[in-house]
Amino acid sequence: MAMVGPVTLWLAFFVAIPLVYVFIMSFCSIDESYNIVFKFTASNYERLFNPNYMQIYGTSILVAFLTTILCILIGYPFSFMIARTKWKHKALLYMMVIIPFWTNSLIRIYGWRTFLGTGGWLNHLLMTLNLTSEPIEFLFNKGATVLGMVYCLFPFMVLPLYTAIEKLDQNLLEASSDLGAKGHTTFRKVILPLTMSGVFSGSIMVFIPCLGYFFVSDILLLVYGLSNMIGNLIERQFQSGNNWPLGAALSIILILITLLLVKLYQKAGGDMDSLGV
Repeated sequence: MAMVGPVTLWLAFFVAIPLVYVFIMSFCSIDESYNIVFKFTASNYERLFNPNYMQIYGTSILVAFLTTILCILIGYPFSFMIARTKWKHKALLYMMVIIPFWTNSLIRIYGWRTFLGTGGWLNHLLMTLNLTSEPIEFLFNKGATVLGMVYCLFPFMVLPLYTAIEKLDQNLLEASSDLGAKGHTTFRKVILPLTMSGVFSGSIMVFIPCLGYFFVSDILLLVYGLSNMIGNLIERQFQSGNNWPLGAALSIILILITLLLVKLYQKAGGDMDSLGV
């Protein structure tokens, strides 16, 4: 009980109170000087249905969906390889996933911007090999944004997949083989169903942050200050837009989406511990 009190106070001060403040602010107004006025209104939530905002929501969900699918397609075989590799090599492969966490994400995304830029190494290599006569603009499109998101969030897919795959009972795979099942049949009817908890967990851990990683699209999709992702929309309201109540309303909606996805994951039988909840 002695430990419960400090933990509760810590969570209340750094989690509950800020969330309550953001929730209250989402119903506030601003005056002509963009100062927050505690004159409560629901207009901020009504503005969320603006057609331009709806388009941004759609773009954000599409980018998050594509990022999640690519992370699954790339991360599953990589996780399977790690789980089935001998221990001395497994540690090396596992470290390849962990090491990017040691470097600030901004630095790594700026590295991609330098690499993909018209004067970057990739264009220089293509022109050196005479594969193109002029630089190709790889940046400032949704493809570059998805690439950046996959690069940042890939480890969040690999780690839960690796945990789920490593728990596979080898006897089940051998039994499937003894019964005449081919490799793809064993994967579809045995391996995939038994590791779906890792797929679901990794999907949640990739999809949710992808909606809020505004700095990735800021760097790779920035076109005249307009990066059409919900995270960028929220960031602009708190920065250049000086409309904190609207930004708070957008943040509350994003939190509700997060809670909904986590609840759906829980209903599907997912392990909340794997999400760090």
